[in-house]
Amino acid sequence: MEVVNGRYELTGGVSPLDLCKKFGTPLYVYDAAIMARQYRRITKAFTWPKLRIHYACKALTNLHVMRLFQEWGAGLDCVSIQEVQLGLHAGFPANDILFTPNFSDLEEFNEAVQLGVKINIDAIPMLESWGLHHAKVPFCIRINPHLMAGGNEKISVGHIDSKFGISIHQLPHVLRLVESQNLKINGLHMHTGSDILDVDIFMKGAEILFEAAKRFPDLEYIDLGSGFKVPYKPEDIETDVEELGEKLSKRFADFCQEYGRELTLMFEPGKFLVSEAGYLFAKCTLVKQTTSTSFVGLNTGFNHLIRPMFYGSYHKIVNVTEPTFKPRIYTVVGNICETDTFGHDRRIAEVVEGDILGFYNAGAYGWMMSSNYNSRFRPAEVLIQNGNAKLIRRRETLDDLLRTQEDL
Repeated sequence: MEVVNGRYELTGGVSPLDLCKKFGTPLYVYDAAIMARQYRRITKAFTWPKLRIHYACKALTNLHVMRLFQEWGAGLDCVSIQEVQLGLHAGFPANDILFTPNFSDLEEFNEAVQLGVKINIDAIPMLESWGLHHAKVPFCIRINPHLMAGGNEKISVGHIDSKFGISIHQLPHVLRLVESQNLKINGLHMHTGSDILDVDIFMKGAEILFEAAKRFPDLEYIDLGSGFKVPYKPEDIETDVEELGEKLSKRFADFCQEYGRELTLMFEPGKFLVSEAGYLFAKCTLVKQTTSTSFVGLNTGFNHLIRPMFYGSYHKIVNVTEPTFKPRIYTVVGNICETDTFGHDRRIAEVVEGDILGFYNAGAYGWMMSSNYNSRFRPAEVLIQNGNAKLIRRRETLDDLLRTQEDL
C-alpha cells in the first residue's frame, strides 16, 4: 500500500477507503499479487530441481487464499486435522498435504492415515504406537536440532527446552524403534523458529539433518521448515532467501550424491508468503489526550490482532484517510477491556475521529488468532486480485455467537 497523488492505494489502484466504505471496519484485506510475488521469489531462489514448497496454512486458512497457492503449485503444511480437512476442501490432493501436529492424539493420526495425507511424527511415544497401529504406513520424523533461532523465545521452537520434535540426541532410540518395529521412514523434518535472519542457521540445521539422514536409507524428502523473516519497519532486515537458495541448492546436490539418489527438498513458509500481503483497517473512535499521552482509540483490539500484545510484534500504522497531514505522536490502542496497545509513541499523520488507520503485515496470524473476546464480532476479509476486490469472509453477527450455544 503506497501513497499515490496524496491518497493510499493498494495493488491495481484499489482504494482502501472505498473498501472500508463498502465492507465496513474493522476489515482485513489481502493482496493476491504480493502473495504471488513471494511464492515466485522463493521458488526462483533455489536451483535444485526437486523443490517442493508447502504453504504453512496456520498463517491464514481462508479457503480462497489456500486455493491460490494450490493453483500456483504449492503443497500444504497442516498442524491440525481440521487444517487437513480444510486443505482437502480447498482442492489440495491428499499427497500434497503434510500433517505435522504436536501433542495430537492417536485419533487425529488415524484420520490423517485414512485421508491419505503425508504424516510427520515428533514424539517417541507416538513412534511406539505407530508400530502397533500403522506399521505399513510410511511417515516423516520431526527432529529437534537443538538450535536456538527465531525472533524471540515465543517463536523459537528448535532449542533444547522446546516441546517440538524428537531430540537429535535421541536418534539411537529412534533407530532401535525403526528396526524393531520395521517402521517405514520416508522423510526427515526440522523447524527451528520464525524470523530467522542468519542464513548460516539454516545451513547448520541442514547439516544436522543430512548427518541424521544417512541412517535412514529409504528417504524421499528432507523438509527444512521455514522461519524466513519478513520486513516490518522501513529498511528492516529480512532473510536473504536468494543467498540461502544458492548455498543450500549446491549443498543439497552434494548431499544427494553422497546419499546415492536425488531427494526432494521441502520448505513450509507461511508468514513469508502472506504477511506483507495483508492489511487491517480500523476506524478511529476517539482521540483522547491525557496528562502525558495522546491516545488514538480504534474500533478493533487484540481480539482482532493480538500479535503486538502476545509477542511484541511491530506493525506499521498509518492514517489512511489523511496521509498528508502533519504528523503527531500517538499511542494507538483498541476498544477491548484489557490493555491492548498496538503501538507506543508512533509518528502518524494527525488523526481525528472517523479516520481510517491501516496496519501493515497483517496477513499472517492476524485473523487466524482473532477471537470473540468481549463478545465482539470477528472482521470480514476481502481479497484483491487483478484489480478486483472480493468478499471472502463475511463479518460475524450475533447469530454467529449464538449458533453453538443452547437456548435456556
